[in-house]
Amino acid sequence: MADSNGTYTPPKVWTWDKESGGKFASINRPIAGPTHEKDLPVGKHPLQLYSLATPNGVKVTIMLEELLALGHAGAEYDAHLIRIGEGEQFSSGFVATNPNSKIPAMLDQSTTPATRVFESGSILFYLAEKFGAFLPTGIPERTECMNWLFWQMGAAPLLGGGFGHFYAYAPESYEYPINRFAMEVKRQLDVLDRELADKRYVIGDEYTIADMAIWPWYGALALGRLYKAGEFLQVHTYENVVRWAEEIDQRQAVQRGRMVNRTWGEPHHQLPERHDASDFELRTGDKLDAGNG
Repeated sequence: MADSNGTYTPPKVWTWDKESGGKFASINRPIAGPTHEKDLPVGKHPLQLYSLATPNGVKVTIMLEELLALGHAGAEYDAHLIRIGEGEQFSSGFVATNPNSKIPAMLDQSTTPATRVFESGSILFYLAEKFGAFLPTGIPERTECMNWLFWQMGAAPLLGGGFGHFYAYAPESYEYPINRFAMEVKRQLDVLDRELADKRYVIGDEYTIADMAIWPWYGALALGRLYKAGEFLQVHTYENVVRWAEEIDQRQAVQRGRMVNRTWGEPHHQLPERHDASDFELRTGDKLDAGNG
């Protein structure tokens, strides 16, 4: 409860007696498991993705489109839209695929039984190993790639659930949490900026799953697309991050990956569900170049 000065004193035992407020209050709860019975749709391709075009979802659709651009036909996939604002991630089918009820989740039907893969970093690693792409084979380079993949998985909650929540989504603005998480986000930008000072990509000259993991978060932030916080955080001062973000943004597979499971923004940038490569033509009115840019 809050006292007369507005300071919150935690109770001896926390109880969930009301929604916390904010944009996602209706879907936040302190318990796991399904809320309703519903099977997941299953398409014709080996890989079935259940997702939304948030940064974590975009990681995987970029990876899949990059694999297809390399000619890996086995990476063909169906991308089914999961409307998290409507609680579709709490269906019995989705919970069976990801007990944590977070997007993205994937089923690989090329195995018997089908293999479930959840957590975006795990999906990137699984696909990289399955197709032998975007993950170095040498031990030092592979380890460095995994270092940065795990860095991103640990850093993103501070950017998303921390800064993003209190800056963009919380029902009220408070100085302490915004300042605390802004400081950490800027520190992480500085970490990345220093690392990219003499490298084309995160681990060097090779484009890897580390870049695909980091770009939808920190690349989008550097390009002014995330939380509309570019000016607030002065992201333009991280010149190496901006250069890296702009280069990856030009990749055709990245442009396609950003569209998949997207339901907001300009209509020609949205592809709520993807079941065939030709679906992009129907949305854009012309054929996207299959090259990597």
